Amino acid sequence: MNEHVDVIIVGAGLSGIGAAHHLQQRCPDRSYLILEARQAMGGTWDLFRYPGIRSDSDMHTLGYNFRPWTKAKSIADGPSIREYIEDTARDGGIDRHIRFGHKVTAIEWSTPDAHWTVTTQGPDGTATFTCNFLHMCSGYYDYDRGHTPHFAGQESFAGRIVHPQHWPQDLDYAGKRVVVIGSGATAVTLVPEMAKQAASVTMLQRSPTYVVSRPGEDALANWLRRKLPGKTAYGMTRWKNVLMGMVFYRMTRKQPEKVKQKLLDGVREHLGPDYDVATHFTPRYNPWDQRLCLVPDADLFDTIRAGRADVVTDTIERFTPAGILLTSGRELPADVIVTATGLEVKLLSGITPVVDGVAKELGEALQYKGMMFSDVPNLAFTFGYTNASWTLKADLVAMYLCRILNVMKKRGLRQATPRIGGDAITPEPFVDFSSGYIQRVADQLPKQGNRKPWKLNQNYALDVMALRFGSVEDSMEFSNPAPKPAKQRVAA
Repeated sequence: MNEHVDVIIVGAGLSGIGAAHHLQQRCPDRSYLILEARQAMGGTWDLFRYPGIRSDSDMHTLGYNFRPWTKAKSIADGPSIREYIEDTARDGGIDRHIRFGHKVTAIEWSTPDAHWTVTTQGPDGTATFTCNFLHMCSGYYDYDRGHTPHFAGQESFAGRIVHPQHWPQDLDYAGKRVVVIGSGATAVTLVPEMAKQAASVTMLQRSPTYVVSRPGEDALANWLRRKLPGKTAYGMTRWKNVLMGMVFYRMTRKQPEKVKQKLLDGVREHLGPDYDVATHFTPRYNPWDQRLCLVPDADLFDTIRAGRADVVTDTIERFTPAGILLTSGRELPADVIVTATGLEVKLLSGITPVVDGVAKELGEALQYKGMMFSDVPNLAFTFGYTNASWTLKADLVAMYLCRILNVMKKRGLRQATPRIGGDAITPEPFVDFSSGYIQRVADQLPKQGNRKPWKLNQNYALDVMALRFGSVEDSMEFSNPAPKPAKQRVAA
């Protein structure tokens, strides 16, 4: 017999635990379960265990809107973030609703029953659950494997090759020569941390990324916390950081060259006038066409300037037994090669929703308010901002979902389906982002439209207005009346 609840949340990471909190607060009469494929909560922050793992957003915006971040460090390490998620789940009693080791493999909607059937592979084999509403909080990438291109000759390399997504706990790199392939957030985190023990660390990049230094602690946030009640101080810091981020992003769109020069001047200030910033830290694209890399307290720049690490900008010809041969003819000696080459995007954990027996390919759907899909009923997903902290959007999505649930209950309806209607909509890419991990799967991702509510805002303030205070009626079809209870016969 299937176990039935009102709402199933898939994923016990930052998004899933937050969604459960909002559901408990705003829809306290609704039953729910969280299905988590792994044996622990935390999502990304439990999976990734490479040296130095940390947030690339400040915790006053990466943290939940309902639970103040109280530690001094604003740019937090992975274990601290995992602890924050676990404390949130424990304090709210959310942990009692989690089923660990349940990997969702299929989801099927039945209109007559007005519910989803969710199939999982669990500790005891295949299991099925049913729910009225399904909220996918499983992230956006493949947990089983990272993006690992095949390099010619890699089988001949005599040392060890590792990918940061599955960091081997027995890896000893002390006193060894390390090459980190990549220039993104993972690479700029690994390099200064590994340089503390390694004989040498080289960051090998095909092309540069914008790298920005920011204090590891937010002095104003820490001062406000000493002077004001915790929630007040947190709220003020949160909005201060949100608004600063919005202003900066707007500047990158309006005056990209001016912002670019300011960013590069900051790099020169840290590395000195003789460093080749043009080659190693000047990207070919404008700021925020791809995500900026944040380094706390200039740790990457300090490590480079101290001579404990260097950056090489070149392409790989092949791996050799002793290291990596570059197209330029130079060979980089290595004992350990870290392929910080990115993620494999897999929306909804790679699952294709089936609606009344028909598979709904995501690549053919339009996303609705960045959280649902056209013609797919009672299914929400969480996908954070590309230009701000993930949790800002996750909180809004969870709260909007609660609004939908409460409208359906009030009206006695069981189904909420985004409908395009008769107006023509021009499809546009899923997100306006040129990063490789998005472009590699662009044809598999849902599209956005050229007008609301199918158009992404990528703007927290606009989404607050749309998702917290905007109408739930626009392009949303509420239907499927709940069956009336059968009248009881009165004995004669």
